[in-house]
Amino acid sequence: MQPRNSRLNSSALRGAVDLAAVKAAGEAAQKAEQARAERARQAAAGIAPDPSAYPLVIDVTEDTFETEVVQRSTEVPVVIDFWAEWCEPCKQLSPMLERLAEEYAGRIVLAKIDVEANQLLTQQFGIQGVPAVMAVVAGQLVPLFQGAESEPNVRKVLDQLILVAEQRFGVVGGAGAPAEAPGEAGPYLPEDPALAAAHEALDRGDLGGAIQAYQNVLVDEPGNTEAKLGLAQAELLRRVEGLDLATVRAAAAADPKDVGAQLKAADLDLVGGHVEDAFGRLVATVGRTFGEDRDTVRLRLLELFEVIGSEDPRVTAARGALARVLF
Repeated sequence: MQPRNSRLNSSALRGAVDLAAVKAAGEAAQKAEQARAERARQAAAGIAPDPSAYPLVIDVTEDTFETEVVQRSTEVPVVIDFWAEWCEPCKQLSPMLERLAEEYAGRIVLAKIDVEANQLLTQQFGIQGVPAVMAVVAGQLVPLFQGAESEPNVRKVLDQLILVAEQRFGVVGGAGAPAEAPGEAGPYLPEDPALAAAHEALDRGDLGGAIQAYQNVLVDEPGNTEAKLGLAQAELLRRVEGLDLATVRAAAAADPKDVGAQLKAADLDLVGGHVEDAFGRLVATVGRTFGEDRDTVRLRLLELFEVIGSEDPRVTAARGALARVLF
């Protein structure tokens, strides 16, 4: 979810629905606030920051991921560049990302992961091809883009990632960061208090409260896209509470025509970051069902599209697949 004045054009931030991340968001924001306070104390005391303590470009392995990425993400957005030596597009994108990390001067950190040397991480992140770029903010995974991108597009994504990190999670970047990141991210606009209350309820794991709060916003503003997104995420998280992944997947595999089992499996797929699997499962289920069952699955698929966002290429592909089975 993003503040309405800082929406990303890519899938960034919309695909982040990890349960553990939602529960940890408040704690991560608190850590970030403590880090900011310490930096402010040092600045007031005239203590210059140690540049070596805040490297802007780091090589990350499976052994160092927790410390260098997850823990660091409570203080600064960590952009992850998945690359490989044999990847030709990586040879253009990676140097650009390194240069931008230096230019942004502490507002982001770039973590470079060699997919060949870190295959477990590659599998855990579901990397299908390189280059692939993601971010971690306050412990929450944020898909950004895959494949080569132009520098203007990369700047736009980074600018808005920084704004969302600040406004949504309170993560503002490392010592020595400029007051404004390079680029044109747009002015900050105060967030709607009702929407902020809904976000806070979601952050602290009060899913029932979050759902009611988002519904209240939509009563007054039926077209509020951020409230629609928040409601879809909160409802998804509530649906998967208490579900056992192995049990659900076994039931879905045992009976492909069991609509309830397929819906639960798709929800768990999406929460686990397996977006294409979730969409593919429901498209296939639409194709083999009829009447009310088909309509139920179709509507759930549309709800999951809302969670990820209409701009995401995975949604575009799934919409096309859905149209083909329907018509």
